[in-house]
Amino acid sequence: MSVDVEIAGIGIHPFGRFEGRTVTDMGVSAVRAALAEAGVGRGGFQAAFCGTAYAGVAAGHKVLGALALTGIPIVDIEAGCASGAAALQLAAGAIRAGQHDCVLVFGMEKMPKGIIRSSFFEPWREEAGLAATPAYFALRAQRLLRESGLTPDDLARVVVKNRRHGVHNPNAMFRKEVTAEEVLGSRLVCDPLRLFMLCSPNEGAAAVVLRRAAGSSAGRVTLASAVLRSHLPGSVLGEATPLSGIDDSAIPPPSTLAARDAYEEAGIGPDDVDVVECQDTDAARELLAWEELGLCARGEQRSVLDAGDAALGGRRPVNPSGGLLSKGEPLGASGLGQVVELVEQLRGIAGPRQVEGARTGLAHTVGRGANASVTILTRS
Repeated sequence: MSVDVEIAGIGIHPFGRFEGRTVTDMGVSAVRAALAEAGVGRGGFQAAFCGTAYAGVAAGHKVLGALALTGIPIVDIEAGCASGAAALQLAAGAIRAGQHDCVLVFGMEKMPKGIIRSSFFEPWREEAGLAATPAYFALRAQRLLRESGLTPDDLARVVVKNRRHGVHNPNAMFRKEVTAEEVLGSRLVCDPLRLFMLCSPNEGAAAVVLRRAAGSSAGRVTLASAVLRSHLPGSVLGEATPLSGIDDSAIPPPSTLAARDAYEEAGIGPDDVDVVECQDTDAARELLAWEELGLCARGEQRSVLDAGDAALGGRRPVNPSGGLLSKGEPLGASGLGQVVELVEQLRGIAGPRQVEGARTGLAHTVGRGANASVTILTRS
């Protein structure tokens, strides 16, 4: 007998830069809000899973210790940008296995300023631009433009779209529209990527309370699937460990592997998705995600942009929250921040950024070049 897992509560600390606020402070804020909405207090949840990459040892314990909510299993999970989504998958699995009835999931980060550094990559890879750096993103973007017939103008259109969406997100770091001319006129970081085409590592937190669903309830938001997949050795410029093997475009990337599994688990296909929150670490990353998630075929990205299908009011809006290009990216909170957005969309409470009639939402993150997550939510 299958077990339905519902989203009982959500909470978020805005994404940005907050001098004087610790990562624990931000985690406490998000957790407190999620527990309050779910009506859950001490003894009301049986385990906690915390996603973080930079918050240090026992980061989750510090948050729940500050709230006097320890005494339960508290597990910290690191999977790069997919850390929060990985925590969500483990929490949902614990409920479906009958281990727990109610679980807290949260993610948080206080990112160092500047380019993201990771011990996952050898120093020589960083020096060669073959780690998770703008130089690596640029190589991947160059390949996407060449193979899909796209241009820097198309990258600029992604930024314009997401920044326009972000104006209406009170939790976003950047809430000002930009023009294509401003994007293309911003400082060149590494060809073809300009400053406005890259997201900003920053700070923030998000939390979700999961609960075993009992009976039927109209309007309830359910976790239909939560999948994490790692890369297959192969493509140098794929979203995988750089230089892990030969350059072979026939090897499916982890985002595609995760999407296939998530669609199967949820019993739907890409055409059934109404709203998407996907990884836009840079503008080219979003366009690549459309293809990898089955939202469009290779080379169709420009047609989607021309039709306005990915914008609010379009056939299937992508990143109505403003995406990482508007919100910035605190790694551990990234995936759960997407889930918070989708829950608000499916509840119909997203305000000016609401996707009308949204009943199915998909969230997607890619972490540390080697992990990809796809989460699908549905409204009854």
